[in-house]
Amino acid sequence: MSFGALIKTIAVALVDDADAVEVREVEADRAITVELTVAKDDIGKVIGKDGRTAQSIRTLLTAAAIKAGRRVHLDILD
Repeated sequence: MSFGALIKTIAVALVDDADAVEVREVEADRAITVELTVAKDDIGKVIGKDGRTAQSIRTLLTAAAIKAGRRVHLDILD
């Protein structure tokens, strides 16, 4: 499973408008940036109270990246 697929699976489970979830992987020098875009009404569900949900998603992404020997960063775009 790619990093983008992992993030999309998590995001679709959290939001109401699953069709609006878009994930893009941007490969840079030594790291991959995963860009997540959701519907405007669902941004709060992905970020969570005090950013806890977003931090949990980043923790899962980091664990998968370490296992794959890569560096990955998540950007939640609005």
